[in-house]
Amino acid sequence: HDLVPSRDPNAGEDSVGSSPAGAARAAQVRRASNAHNPTTKDMSAAMFAQSASACRSTPVGRKDFFTGSKLSASRVSAPRAMVSRTVKATGVSVEETQSPTAISNSKSVAAVILGGGAGTRLYPLTKQRAKPAVPIGGAYRLIDVPMSNCLNSGISKMYILTQFNSVSLNRHLARTYNFGNGIMYGGNGFVEVLAATQTPGLGGKEWFQGTADAVRQYSWLFEDIKNKDVQDIVILSGDHLYRMDYMAFVDRHREVDADITIGCLPMDDERASDFGLMKIDDTGRIIEFAEKPTGDALKAMQVDTTVLGLDAEAAAANPYIASMGIYVFKKDALVNFLNKDYPQDNDFGGEIIPKAAADGFKVQAYLFNDYWEDIGTIKSFFEANLNLAKNPPQFEFYDARAPIYTSPRFLPPAKIEKCHVKDAIISHGCSLSDCTVEDAIVGLRSQVGKGCTIKHAMIIGADYYESDEQKAKVIAEGGVPVGIGEGSVISNAIIDKNARIGKNCTITNAAGVEDLVDEENGVYIRSGIVTILRNATIPDGTTI
Repeated sequence: HDLVPSRDPNAGEDSVGSSPAGAARAAQVRRASNAHNPTTKDMSAAMFAQSASACRSTPVGRKDFFTGSKLSASRVSAPRAMVSRTVKATGVSVEETQSPTAISNSKSVAAVILGGGAGTRLYPLTKQRAKPAVPIGGAYRLIDVPMSNCLNSGISKMYILTQFNSVSLNRHLARTYNFGNGIMYGGNGFVEVLAATQTPGLGGKEWFQGTADAVRQYSWLFEDIKNKDVQDIVILSGDHLYRMDYMAFVDRHREVDADITIGCLPMDDERASDFGLMKIDDTGRIIEFAEKPTGDALKAMQVDTTVLGLDAEAAAANPYIASMGIYVFKKDALVNFLNKDYPQDNDFGGEIIPKAAADGFKVQAYLFNDYWEDIGTIKSFFEANLNLAKNPPQFEFYDARAPIYTSPRFLPPAKIEKCHVKDAIISHGCSLSDCTVEDAIVGLRSQVGKGCTIKHAMIIGADYYESDEQKAKVIAEGGVPVGIGEGSVISNAIIDKNARIGKNCTITNAAGVEDLVDEENGVYIRSGIVTILRNATIPDGTTI
């Protein structure tokens, strides 16, 4: 009966749950305890009347939940639909108190998160890890973003498709998003990793050939008995940074009865040619696609974005819509597209969706007008990370209403002695002494020695600590301890995990080299940004 987490009346807003399990439980409680359900079959009239009179709440919509509502210590406001009364969960199961809308969250929607390709544009960060497993923000991984968005939206059925370097990704998912038997979602929730296999197909036994082919090879799962209630499939990417309520996305898809709904961004003239653009009619239905058009072809893709909800001023500044690479499909339509209508097409954005629109299927646009960043290249990854440390930041991982979750590591707070720190994020488990840190991210367990200067840089951190005895032994053998040695200067650089930077090193790329490959010595320069490889050793006094 303990469905609602106990709360300290003086606790902050995040005390409902600080882990993915807590998130799942909190999301379930929000929907269950606030559902509008005046005719529950198994609840006696007396119990309902007593519960309803004991606990009331004012109407709160989804928009309020994600942008402005405040959770008090006495009640949790639901992010779904409109709420007219709150029914206490004590003595009543979650399933019994859910409205059809709330139940749809856990039963009728499944999410498929694409692990991405080989991640060549993010190399060398993807040398030994999948793209969604790349660390970001000092304590998170890219996969935490879509996973947390699903949890915060109430979507409890999640598949993650992986193919390249997936060991660390699988380990992170197992440690972080373990639903056990799915009890918090009435036994319906799960997180399953679907690894690439050489599934026999039209071309023989093949690995995943593209986004659509990856989903096609596991499309039989959508017709499995445990997905019998699933009506819609949300297709997500594992390398984007944003916060979104996917159920608003799904609700719009259902409202217009679309076969496919595409998440899209308003775009101005300056950036529009870098994206795949879409043209819509006055109902928001997509009628034309263009991949990174320029010149007259670009101008031809201008649309009236007021149709999708922008005001006149914003629409004039952003006359284009670009695909976010996330989609909602009707389940039956998706299975037919993959296996019957377009069995030889392997990509959603470039092949299946444009063909479906041309063949008369209803393909709708859904506008997302908030922060979104594609973490696809070293430069975009570097800039997105450093932007997190700005004041105010464009995006924050912590939000009391919809936080981003990650693996619990049980590390001590950061220890900072006699340091100058400005516009920086210092993660837990770090130790900094008599150094300068500006415009930087310092990741988990980072050790920064005296006299160091770290500016405009990202230190990803370490997987482990070295004891004083281990450090002394390493130094005695002529090696370098894990961390940043005393007197080193680091700028315009990414220091990957477990790197050993010696004393008095200078890593700044002062010469402005655009590209350099020296993996033997642990150095890789791309777009002018220096990356020190994972587990690399940079000897004392080195200048890069």
